[in-house]
Amino acid sequence: MPTIVVDVMPKAELLDPQGKAVTGAFARLGVSDFSAVRIGKRFELTVDGEVTDGVLAEARRIADEILSNSVIEDVVGIEVVE
Repeated sequence: MPTIVVDVMPKAELLDPQGKAVTGAFARLGVSDFSAVRIGKRFELTVDGEVTDGVLAEARRIADEILSNSVIEDVVGIEVVE
């Protein structure tokens, strides 16, 4: 069955406290190759049947209206995984 993957991230202009905590942990653990971390959400929507333009449109709609909080988050990706 195909799956639609939706990625949601905090808006770039907002503080990401989880990302800051991980960045701090990296420093304490001696990891120096990465200067920042941003943490988001990934949703996997299993599709019963074929992924049509209508199904993708519905996935985009629920990503915007249900899966993300448009005040603080952006939907940054929607892709079909077979």
